[in-house]
Amino acid sequence: MISYILWDASPEIFTIPEFFGLGPFPVRWYGLLFAGGFLIGQQIMIHIFKKEGKPLEDIDALTLYMVLATVIGARVGHFLFYEPEVLFKNPLEVIIPPYSGLASHGAIIGIVTGLWLYARSRRASGQTFLWVADRMVITVALAGAFIRFGNLMNSEIVGRPTDVPWGFIFKLNTEFRQIPRHPAQLYESISCFILFFVLLWIWNKYKAATPRGLMVGVFFIWVFTLRFLYEFLKENQEAFEDNYALNMGQILSIPAVLLGIYFIIQSRRNPIENVVWHK
Repeated sequence: MISYILWDASPEIFTIPEFFGLGPFPVRWYGLLFAGGFLIGQQIMIHIFKKEGKPLEDIDALTLYMVLATVIGARVGHFLFYEPEVLFKNPLEVIIPPYSGLASHGAIIGIVTGLWLYARSRRASGQTFLWVADRMVITVALAGAFIRFGNLMNSEIVGRPTDVPWGFIFKLNTEFRQIPRHPAQLYESISCFILFFVLLWIWNKYKAATPRGLMVGVFFIWVFTLRFLYEFLKENQEAFEDNYALNMGQILSIPAVLLGIYFIIQSRRNPIENVVWHK
């Protein structure tokens, strides 16, 4: 007997009715989870700033940098990596809604750029790039878990066919045959939740004494090693990827893992005082 999970969850929570000629406006799980990642992440950063004595008035600026950097990076990354012809023919597509294309690798590049810009003028308060980045990846891991769960609610980024008992039939996704598939979105969401707790544990253990770059390195290695492996269980996002041994997500993950290894090595060479490394 073949067992599977029939997934027919609606991507919409409810619809705001037409009001003064505007609307109706559907409220979707993906948008709610996307926004929730930023809101909860902001509260986590407030807690970290309080514990380490950093100026709380910087939180609003940091949040704004992250929102803009994430959205712009994800949009530009999608077109640059997956639809470059659209980006060069009509660059306005990046900012014109609906935002149906978001690339996680592009989001990471945007976040790194945003953190560098934010930290440039805040070194006097000890908010160096690596100090901020080490703490920000805690919230990025949580946001990643939310976003991938949002992909599940949208029945998008589906996995390849499988006979495992937890295979999902994505009833609302008519692009692929209605057969059990790996819930790849759920795999990535759970992995990001685990990473969130691991990073939070590291920070809670060392706080200000956390070796610079350690948590960034852990984040890059964890996320992109698993991303590389999960891609073998997922359908390709674009047709051109079918012609390659590795798809675009895997190709982009390789330098990200190498970068993570670099950060780990550097953090061990220059540990902050009061941290003992057991070799």
